[in-house]
Amino acid sequence: MTPPRTAGYAGTERPALGDLDKCTRCGLCEQACPTYRDLHVEADSPRGRVFLMKQTAQGEAPVDEHLAEHLYVCLGCRACETACPSGVPFGKLLEYGRFQVEEHGALSSRRTGWRIFRALAFKAVFPNPALFRLAMLPAKALQAMPALAASAARLPLPAKLRDALNMIPRRHNGAPSKLPAAAPAEGARRARAGLFTGCVMGSLFGHVNAATLRVLSHNGCDVAVARNQWCCGALNVHAGERELARRMARRNIDAFESAGVEFVIVNSAGCGAVMKEYAELLRDDAAYAAKAAAFARKVRDVSEFLCTLGPRDDMGEIAERVTYQDACHLAHAQRIRQQPRALLSMIPGLQFAELPYAERCCGAAGVYSLTHRAMSQRILAEKIRHLTNTGARTVVTANPGCHMQLQAGLLARGSGMRVRHVVELLDEAYSRFAGRPAGDARNSSASRLAV
Repeated sequence: MTPPRTAGYAGTERPALGDLDKCTRCGLCEQACPTYRDLHVEADSPRGRVFLMKQTAQGEAPVDEHLAEHLYVCLGCRACETACPSGVPFGKLLEYGRFQVEEHGALSSRRTGWRIFRALAFKAVFPNPALFRLAMLPAKALQAMPALAASAARLPLPAKLRDALNMIPRRHNGAPSKLPAAAPAEGARRARAGLFTGCVMGSLFGHVNAATLRVLSHNGCDVAVARNQWCCGALNVHAGERELARRMARRNIDAFESAGVEFVIVNSAGCGAVMKEYAELLRDDAAYAAKAAAFARKVRDVSEFLCTLGPRDDMGEIAERVTYQDACHLAHAQRIRQQPRALLSMIPGLQFAELPYAERCCGAAGVYSLTHRAMSQRILAEKIRHLTNTGARTVVTANPGCHMQLQAGLLARGSGMRVRHVVELLDEAYSRFAGRPAGDARNSSASRLAV
């Protein structure tokens, strides 16, 4: 007979009772929550999950499979934080709650598939650049042969495999450029920025990283691509694995400290959110706590940075109807909503169509589309309906998970709508400007965008 579990959490990394007490159970979070809207189960609402975590924090319940199931059904989109009038830091609570689940073996002890996936993905592949790049080789090969990838996705394959094939990013500007170690500012130097290249972004979205570098350089930034940087650790943190995430955080802190940059520019919303929270992740590390806080203060999403800097307006016309999907970790975690829209509004000829419920999750949520496919697909179906109704040719987003999820959903439905990153359109607009001499500061916008 299995002995009864002891009630309460263990160790210091736990959902704090003070944070849990901020919840007044007002219920304003419930309609913001995708799982509650779909399931109508109180325990699968933000306040319901807070209640379960609080029971455990007060020693009234154990860390068991009941708690684990409800914490892992959550997408971690953090829309509840935007809706909450009391400032409940739900994202932090969820990450600590999942950490406790994994420490107690409350979920993985009964789910062999999850245990194997966790061991491979979060403990072996993501922390190791060589293994990760090896794992990405099939996707990169198919990315170079989009017709083959499209043909394979039409075969009678298992649903998850078809999803994976449709998720492989399509490049819209030819082959990706290989990033140099540094790029000088065009015209007068305005900032020294470090470009975070990431793991998924670096492997499958090299074209977006290259566009980001060109846009930063064109806007007066000396850009350094720091050596020895790697994965931000976000997926590990979201899955309750914190130790290797700390190792990855230390590596990135050291890399960008050595590069001597004023800002660390990120073009992946999920990466930016966790990197801005490195101080929390390394709060108990005597050697890195202060370094992590200093690093976090330098981190900027690329749209946030450009709007503050004041982007140049020497852009050519893009006569296209586009819409914008808010990445959850940009809108809800980093509270960056207007900046991407403001940048798009600068592009001549571009017709912008606001997406209904743009702030709602698309169902990607890191590895959620793999671990909870049915729920993910229902959330995605709603999103695709709204996208189709905009009449846009292109949907713009700012996160690789969103990009791949939306692309897979559109391709599966035979839609010709493209998915692109904000900086891809900016880069294209700058490149279309007729007769622009490189670094000609006369065409620069001197004012900051109002956002």
